[in-house]
Amino acid sequence: MKYIERAELNTLKKVMGTPDIKVITGVRRSGKSTLLAMFEEYVAASVQDAAITHVNFSKLEYEPYREYHALNEYIEGRYDEAKRNFVFIDEIQLCDNFELAINSLHASGKYDIYLTGSNAFLLSSDLATLFAGRVFPIEVYPFSFAEYLQYYDYDMEDEFGRYVAFDKYVAEGGFAGSYIYDDQYEKYRYISNIYDTLVIRDIVDKYKIENAALLMDVGEFLMDNMSRLTTANNIANVLNSARNYTNNKTVSAYLDYFCRTFAFYKVKRYDVEGKNYLRSQDKYYLCDHALKIAKLGTKNANYGSMYENIVAIELMRRGYEVYVGTLRDKEIDFVAKRGDEKIYVQVSYDISEEKTFGREVGALLAVKDAYPKLLVARTRQPEMVYEGVRVMDIADFLIGV
Repeated sequence: MKYIERAELNTLKKVMGTPDIKVITGVRRSGKSTLLAMFEEYVAASVQDAAITHVNFSKLEYEPYREYHALNEYIEGRYDEAKRNFVFIDEIQLCDNFELAINSLHASGKYDIYLTGSNAFLLSSDLATLFAGRVFPIEVYPFSFAEYLQYYDYDMEDEFGRYVAFDKYVAEGGFAGSYIYDDQYEKYRYISNIYDTLVIRDIVDKYKIENAALLMDVGEFLMDNMSRLTTANNIANVLNSARNYTNNKTVSAYLDYFCRTFAFYKVKRYDVEGKNYLRSQDKYYLCDHALKIAKLGTKNANYGSMYENIVAIELMRRGYEVYVGTLRDKEIDFVAKRGDEKIYVQVSYDISEEKTFGREVGALLAVKDAYPKLLVARTRQPEMVYEGVRVMDIADFLIGV
């Protein structure tokens, strides 16, 4: 399989040597283990006095250390006082009570520690509790469009080439493990298996779910309705009408589990005029849009919602906090914040018709502050500016042209 150097590798290089525990998180098969291995290679090649301890709990040879005392003893036994000691542990959640060992090793001040994990144990919101706040999380997503171009050696300066490549990216998604298959059916089967494994291992087994079929139905509802506002109560009502009886409490728990496993990301609403956050309805975006195609097929693909999903994940990948904007009777797809920076983003499949263009750009023009406003669509044209709103092709936006 071909490997590319991802942006997260530079992040790891920048934080090397800092006292925090570095934790790489993300959905299954997003490239966490590969990223850790590439960084370990970088350390071995660039740090002359490095003493490296590597543990990969996916391999049977490390099974004896799947208990925190054993793990602690193994790492302490390899400590070299004369060198800089690095600890790399892949799939840390497979070690029972791992946080006790990691906190002890970290408290000694002797190790630079790097971890990967994929399930609820390493959800970013739980890391501070697990490791007493001494953590630097690095979230890994499936391949971005820019990484897809890099993987397939597309010329990013070639407009026609990247526009054609984008259509392929929409169909194939960002799970790089699927790229080794030539047949599209095999690609989707690989992606579908990722999702099924995630549901069974990271949710059903962990949370002792008795009705796995109901859980699957909730997940498929989210896929089918990605980019639409919804609530646990709405989902429960739909399932009940189909005689798949449940309640909003159960659905709410399932929604939380899906987000904990990084399968979906919840985006809350933000009142642009009142500058406050709304709680009544949320949107859920897939970690990778191709999961929907792999599980539900292309019959009702809805490319508008798929484009919106791609842009949502890209904004998160770039470090933005993402919200759904509301302004009286209008909706702005995304209000994205990063420090003091804020941008408004509207996403559309096709704005070639004047009515559609007017509706989409009108929502942005209704916002009267001076923050940048961007309309992203499948224009296949160079960027233009309309009354202060930047209008650009989605492929160009995704690669930062």
